[in-house]
Amino acid sequence: MGLINRRDFLAYIAIAAGGAGVNWAMSSGRVKRVRDISHLAQKPPMGWNSFDSYGVYLHEKAASANAEAMAKKLKPFGYEYFVVDNGWFGEYKMIPGTIYAAEKHASDVKINEYGLLQPSDTYFPNGLTLLIDKVHALGLKFGVHLMRGIPRKAVEQNLPIKGTKYRAQDIADKSSICKWCAYNYGVNMDKPGGQEFYNSLVNQLADWGIDYIKADDIVPHPKEVVAMVNAIEQCPRDMVLSLSPGGSVNPEAIDSFRRANLLRVTHDIWDEQNGIDQCFDAWRKWQGKERPGFWIDMDMVPFGMLGLMSPPEYVSAKGFAGEKDEKEGLVALSGKGTTRQSLFTRDQMFTFITLRALSASPLMMGGDLPTLDKFSLRLLTDKEMLACNQNGVMGHLVSDDDGFEIWRTPEKGAKDKGWVGIFNRRQETGMVTVDNKKLGLDVKNKYVFKDVWKDRDILSDGSEQSIRVTGYGALFIRYHG
Repeated sequence: MGLINRRDFLAYIAIAAGGAGVNWAMSSGRVKRVRDISHLAQKPPMGWNSFDSYGVYLHEKAASANAEAMAKKLKPFGYEYFVVDNGWFGEYKMIPGTIYAAEKHASDVKINEYGLLQPSDTYFPNGLTLLIDKVHALGLKFGVHLMRGIPRKAVEQNLPIKGTKYRAQDIADKSSICKWCAYNYGVNMDKPGGQEFYNSLVNQLADWGIDYIKADDIVPHPKEVVAMVNAIEQCPRDMVLSLSPGGSVNPEAIDSFRRANLLRVTHDIWDEQNGIDQCFDAWRKWQGKERPGFWIDMDMVPFGMLGLMSPPEYVSAKGFAGEKDEKEGLVALSGKGTTRQSLFTRDQMFTFITLRALSASPLMMGGDLPTLDKFSLRLLTDKEMLACNQNGVMGHLVSDDDGFEIWRTPEKGAKDKGWVGIFNRRQETGMVTVDNKKLGLDVKNKYVFKDVWKDRDILSDGSEQSIRVTGYGALFIRYHG
């Protein structure tokens, strides 16, 4: 038998092992994977993403420290995906003598001879392989952020598409550009070589050991969503696919989106009430669209220390960080605000994490893990909250009355068991009257209610009772008949 490359060798191993959800075919002497990726992420994924705490400027020292902290603090509770967000390939202009970027997005990106992104010399001078190996050794899985399309630098140099006779200019759509990040052009998927480019990009990530891809600026472009999924399906490594950005998401493209594992449906969520309100709106719109292998994603959890790469000494009047320049002022950096502890009140934090539990939204922690405060850690690792989230059922709205919303999530496969959230959407503390009917429960039954956050049982005979809920607060209830 002749020599085969690493991907083909892994594919032959997978055939012998009979991997779940996989069909195999031979094409031109090569093993190709022909299957969907819905067997992955059977429960809402849980992990850490670097964006809220490091923007697009995560450096290898901070990455290593967060991986170690994640393995110690979150992994015992089921968190597994360690995700490096945008910028890992960026060659930034720097503020002299500091680790801080002097520009929002890198003025240059590092690519190889086929136009494929490579770890930057600026923030990952030792590459990503050592970090990936460390994350795997800690028992975690590794993910990276990708912008949709092909690097403009590759198009300018008209680099070849690996394994084909085509070049970057043959597939680039220069009219298809991201409004907020100028690294790439879109790929014209009607042109030969387009799918092969995505295949080569994903195959490189598979060779590195990547387990999770966060694909950004791709939701408005279903053809490239399909191209990314096809690329993952043809390679011999399982990789979870998360689609971004959220905000204006077209429900009519749901069939394309469901070929991936996560779909962002909100704008970037930060530590402010407006972000919580956006999540409630998205929950109403998308409730019931989830299923095992496909989850409605309401962005990261902005708890703990945020904006660590935007220190106060580089702050403009608008609250952004950047290099001081007499002509242009300060350069707005990625993210929002400056270095800070999350500005959520405790009531807002209770509401935020209760919403995430009941909506089965993926739990991707965004704050810095080495400095994580005890209260945030308590919420993130609460046994009942995690059980509700990993139950994998997106709760439905039961009642909306006078500023109070009641949402219920039944326990999968159980009778008269589940969770209820009573949310005060107003700023003022108020009283809400509830009974079994208003909670969406059997009016003839008696129930035991557990106040999750206060860890106490409450027996109910089904009659009306008045409950006090603080402004912007939440009551999280575990019930059983």
